[in-house]
Amino acid sequence: MSVEAAAWRRPGPTAKQRRNDVLVGVAVAALAQLNLMLATSAGLLPLGDPPSRPEQIAWTLVITLPLAVRRRWPAAVAIVISVAFIAAQIRRSPEQQVTQGALSAAIYTLGAWSRDRLRARWVRIAIIVAMFAWLGIAVGLSVPDVPADAFPDAAGPLEPLLAAVASGVLLNALFFGFAYFFGETAWTSARRRHQVEVQGQELRRLAAEAGERAVMGERVRIARELHDVVAHHVSVMGVQASATRRVMDRDPAKARTALAAVEQSARTAVDELRRMLNLLRSTGADERPDGSGVDRLDDLVGNARDAGLTATLGVYGDPVPLPDSLSQAAYRIVQEAVTNTLKHANASAIDVRVRYHAAELEIDVTDDGRGAPPGAPAGLGLGLIGMRERVAAHDGTLETHSRSSGGYRVRVRFPLAESQAVAV
Repeated sequence: MSVEAAAWRRPGPTAKQRRNDVLVGVAVAALAQLNLMLATSAGLLPLGDPPSRPEQIAWTLVITLPLAVRRRWPAAVAIVISVAFIAAQIRRSPEQQVTQGALSAAIYTLGAWSRDRLRARWVRIAIIVAMFAWLGIAVGLSVPDVPADAFPDAAGPLEPLLAAVASGVLLNALFFGFAYFFGETAWTSARRRHQVEVQGQELRRLAAEAGERAVMGERVRIARELHDVVAHHVSVMGVQASATRRVMDRDPAKARTALAAVEQSARTAVDELRRMLNLLRSTGADERPDGSGVDRLDDLVGNARDAGLTATLGVYGDPVPLPDSLSQAAYRIVQEAVTNTLKHANASAIDVRVRYHAAELEIDVTDDGRGAPPGAPAGLGLGLIGMRERVAAHDGTLETHSRSSGGYRVRVRFPLAESQAVAV
């Protein structure tokens, strides 16, 4: 028995089970009285001359009525019934069948319901040993009184008396063995049901925690997507609106061009928001919406150019087909880098380079702005956190730092699958 099993204590009987025990105890006592009447009426007196009728009734009640509380005090009930059973046999009470059943039920209940397993084991062993000791004493006392012609029809290979004793021992061994075995089985079954309930509760708790983590992960994903989609276009519109305000009076044609770019950026932002919301409603979380892949990086560079930057895009190496999720991650990282340049860098130029190496895809975005302030903690913004999450999801590496020559650099390396590397 494991330490966990030994430490478990079976809960006591419920109110309904206690009521059922009372009904069972009364019913068994009534059945014992009926069987006592039938035995004496038929003259079945296996132990010899019985005591008085009131004493016979008293012995059957003492043996059977304790079953009414058998699950509340299993050890006490088993001891009382076993002692009363032996005493009734000493007094030659003729009722045997129902009282033997009561004794068996008491031993079974002690094994099935006792909360102290060590005490239950030793009490049952003591009862069984006492019963066999009494059987030996009873046989020893009755053998001298057995007449020589007591077995007139005996025809087997064994001595009749020896065969009768062996039969009695075998039947009692089966009787007590089954009571002991099924009591242990019932207790083990109850413990396993308890373990299943505990495991079920643990599984429900883990499922609830997993659900909470999934909800939190989905919220983070939605926040990242909203940041990527909205921040870029709003930043572009802000820069273009500022430029429009400065040139509106002296160069209306340029102002109209800038306003048209603001209008186009707003439409693009709305379209991307709509596509993103459709994506979030779908079951495939890694499907990429239209317009968010490395094949559309020129649109991002064009937005930066429309916002007044000198923006360039270079693609080096032989392009290979990329998984949609990887292509989208590369697009979003460039988008975030361009957005940060427009919002924070005070830059005049930005350079985006895509390099297809033999076993990796490299994205390199640099600007000539003011870079990160000295001593500023790196990577605390939502955009940079989103970059790291996207890079980690594809087993890539991310570098973000100020350049010694001025400006800021974002460089990402994504490993390519073996089939893609071969195609390079």
